[in-house]
Amino acid sequence: MSELTEIRWHARGGQGAVTASKMLAESALLEDKYVQAFPEYGAERTGAPIQSFTRLSDKPIDIHSQIAQPDIVLVLDETLIGAVDVTSGLKDDGKILVNTADNPQEISEELNAKDTQKVFTVNANKISKEEIGKVITNTPMIGALIKATSVVNIDKVITTIKKEFGKKFAKNILDGNINAIKRAYDEVKKG
Repeated sequence: MSELTEIRWHARGGQGAVTASKMLAESALLEDKYVQAFPEYGAERTGAPIQSFTRLSDKPIDIHSQIAQPDIVLVLDETLIGAVDVTSGLKDDGKILVNTADNPQEISEELNAKDTQKVFTVNANKISKEEIGKVITNTPMIGALIKATSVVNIDKVITTIKKEFGKKFAKNILDGNINAIKRAYDEVKKG
């Protein structure tokens, strides 16, 4: 990981981007990283476009603003492409990860991604439906993010999920989320 990694999450209200952003940060804490995780709040309602942000660093973080030039962008709902400028400010060597059944080349063209930007795709809808029983894309997207970027160790994320949700969810739901992370880690495609 570089000195500072900035991640912007695009989703719709209720899809778990804020929770995923915080889980990723908590997992990085287990690796003695400095972290920030925060949403962009407004008058959002369920289904409205939202953003959440995560910063990870090996050194203390002195920035306290939204992320305008992310290293990594995650899109939890592909219907946001075209409705929201998800690549706004993405660094020239940035990475973008989209929840879609499409291949990375198709998404790269749709986003007009630069040749230097890496595009990854994963069908988090399908994975979550099959592993959790309903479409909850935030946990599979974390698994795909880890594989695409190595920002944290997958074992740290699983530890965080067990700690945070072990008492809140039934064992089958907890296991389904863990399986969704592992499966997305294995199934993410690089352009």
